[in-house]
Amino acid sequence: MRQRGGGAGKRSKRTAREKRGFRPNPRRQLVYALVTLAALLGGYALGIVLKKADLWPGDRPAGTAALETAPKGARPWYRSQPPPPTFITIPDAPLFPEPTGEPADEPVRAYEEALPGDVYVAPARPPEGGAGQHFGGPAVSGPPPAARQPPGEPGALRPWRRFAALAPETGGRPMIALVIDDMGVDRKRSARVIGFKGPLTLSFLAYADDLDTQTAAAAAAGHELLVHVSMEPDSATLDPGPHVLMSGLGADELRRRLRWGLSRFEAYVGINNHMGSRFTADAAGMTVVMEELKSRGLLFLDSRTTDRTVAAALARRAGVPFVERNIFLDHVDDVATVRGRLAELERLARQNGFAVAIGHPREATLTALSAWLEEVEGRGFVLVPLTAVVDLARPSG
Repeated sequence: MRQRGGGAGKRSKRTAREKRGFRPNPRRQLVYALVTLAALLGGYALGIVLKKADLWPGDRPAGTAALETAPKGARPWYRSQPPPPTFITIPDAPLFPEPTGEPADEPVRAYEEALPGDVYVAPARPPEGGAGQHFGGPAVSGPPPAARQPPGEPGALRPWRRFAALAPETGGRPMIALVIDDMGVDRKRSARVIGFKGPLTLSFLAYADDLDTQTAAAAAAGHELLVHVSMEPDSATLDPGPHVLMSGLGADELRRRLRWGLSRFEAYVGINNHMGSRFTADAAGMTVVMEELKSRGLLFLDSRTTDRTVAAALARRAGVPFVERNIFLDHVDDVATVRGRLAELERLARQNGFAVAIGHPREATLTALSAWLEEVEGRGFVLVPLTAVVDLARPSG
């Protein structure tokens, strides 16, 4: 009786639902299940995309070693996982990944706005009487540049001569000057560069920490030093760092910012621009820079992040020793690409007698350079500091 009564109750409930319009619909239930599953999968996929794009908060733990090595007041571009590099960008502002036993765009990726694939060849100054020519002065001959007395300065060498690294004898071989930018922020990779066979020319970012210790180690290893001075890029999305030289600033403020950078360490031969595609095209601002360099006896290396640069003409007018970059090695952070650029560097050095390349302390670059530096002399080249080619280079413009 109870069972019959219970069955009748269930039937009466189903009948009531059916009267209210409820009908079990397997197809509709399947659709609901699929929509729910799609929403879950979509949320998971979105999380992966945000993580890979470095937008997920969990990718930037405040206590990581990478962030601890970043300058005070670090900007959003100091992250533990860098996004893929983009150029005309630079290696994108400096990026600092989690150290892996190497050092940080990776330090600086839109650390530069480089001209992709750009190879710049400045006209070579023809030798006179078998000797090079001192830029801004008469033809000279005699000892190599690092030991030569500059004209008009009896009893004293200007800093670009005094602190020049010792240049090896070339024996008529083509010369290669290799400059590594963005040094000092990624301490581990910077230390690896300092340990490379030289002489190299190492350009330390003025806002890096503990520069006295790092630059002293570089000089002791036989390398030449530059100050990597932050200059205004064309793109407002790039952050060149603190104390940046910007077009439109007054002369006094520009000098104050430049002098801050020049006070950060000692025994350097000159400066080159970090970014700067807008500023190096500004005649008023660059005139202030050249006047300061002239008064201090320093050289200027134009990284040539823009073909609108006025640095060459203003250096000539001010009598500032001047060199221009020929090749960027690492627009693409890839070992095979860097090796291809090194081959192009060798070709250019053979053709013109010397060539100047700029690279950065990135993992792919360091991997390619570690083998290349051991082999380059065997292929008939000689590695020299930047000062060794100043007498051979003639600015364009």
